[in-house]
Amino acid sequence: MARTRADDYTDKRNAILARSAALFADRGIDRASMAEIAKACGVSKALLYHYYTNKDELLFDVIHAHLSAMEEKLAEADDPATTPEQRLRNLIAKVLDIYRDADDLHKVQLSGIPMLPNELAEQIWEIERRIMRRFSAVIREINPNLDGEQRLTTPMTMSVLGMLNWVYMWFRDGGPVSREDYAEAVADMVLNGMKGMR
Repeated sequence: MARTRADDYTDKRNAILARSAALFADRGIDRASMAEIAKACGVSKALLYHYYTNKDELLFDVIHAHLSAMEEKLAEADDPATTPEQRLRNLIAKVLDIYRDADDLHKVQLSGIPMLPNELAEQIWEIERRIMRRFSAVIREINPNLDGEQRLTTPMTMSVLGMLNWVYMWFRDGGPVSREDYAEAVADMVLNGMKGMR
């Protein structure tokens, strides 16, 4: 007979993911044992193994849940009825909003994917590719010339995402520049520069 799930299964799983991400970011993924993870999560090893059979599964779920939520929120923020310029502004602002209070998750994403088995990493890369394609489609609309001989749409997309992905290294809420102001500044810089490219 199949084992039934407790009513609070999802809540407990989400708490495990959040605390595991914090431990991975602080201690390093390779140095965190399942026993340490269980302790950080305030659960027994037996309960942790009820959710995840090994650390790879847990690491995958931390990254997968983070990127899946990100993809869903970007889809909600992307309104094809608006101009391509406004769509790009909305996407940039939404990425920076998603990254608010998500430094641990972001660090784990960047450092953890290479540690996953290929079959798990491929599932993560596919989400990243879909996010990238969403940005590329808008960038292509803004300047179709980027798809010319030099094939610059992908490099431009990677440049935009690069500016956003590394913001956690230096940006601090409450500093002289707000998250919203920075989103506008990035959008202005990208749009003003990209429109002149041939």
